[in-house]
Amino acid sequence: MITALKTPFVNIKSVHLAYDAGTDAITAARAEFTAAGLQIVGGGTITFDKDTDDGVEAYFRYAKAAGMPLIVAACEPTLLPRIERFAIRYDIKVALHNHGPEDKVFPSPLDPLRHVKGMDPRMGLCVDVGHTVRTGTDVVSALATAGPRVLDMHMKDLRDLRDINSQCVVGEGAMPIPAIFAQLRAIGYGGYVNLEYEIEADNPLPGMRQSFAYMRGVLAESARRRG
Repeated sequence: MITALKTPFVNIKSVHLAYDAGTDAITAARAEFTAAGLQIVGGGTITFDKDTDDGVEAYFRYAKAAGMPLIVAACEPTLLPRIERFAIRYDIKVALHNHGPEDKVFPSPLDPLRHVKGMDPRMGLCVDVGHTVRTGTDVVSALATAGPRVLDMHMKDLRDLRDINSQCVVGEGAMPIPAIFAQLRAIGYGGYVNLEYEIEADNPLPGMRQSFAYMRGVLAESARRRG
């Protein structure tokens, strides 16, 4: 399905590659992605739940073996200095994921931003646009505020910007997709915009194709207007 979407980029989760798979299994899995013409551009969300060097480093060893240049992460703020130390040591970016009103730690991207803004540049945000708007946060303004701390993006659309159950094909909802892409360009964003399509599990490909087509159309129109 990824190949059908005409993108070589993929962000994987532990359901694709278990944390405890072992070095040989991880190396073999990485080779499978490469053989399929796919590039692993990140992994997660990975929840750092042990405030010890061994507990944190285990996930960095996993990410390094899998060839992940970036970890999409969740954690308590108290773990961030330890995580930062290993992000520098392994030269792997850490993008803290916001999870909306249900997340008591990082509901909006502005919440982790307060903690990482003085840290190493490898410490930043994975902005989930769906969860962001459900908090009442203006996602375009949040991107402008975060600027270079935006390291990764999870893209989706909602018919009702406050309802998690209203997810739809990108372009059919109320998400300000053109303004989001315009703001990403304005801040010089150089990362990936990952489609997170969490509906139509039995047959997601048509909706994913339509979502990609809409986003590519937005980018093409933007490029045409610029000249």
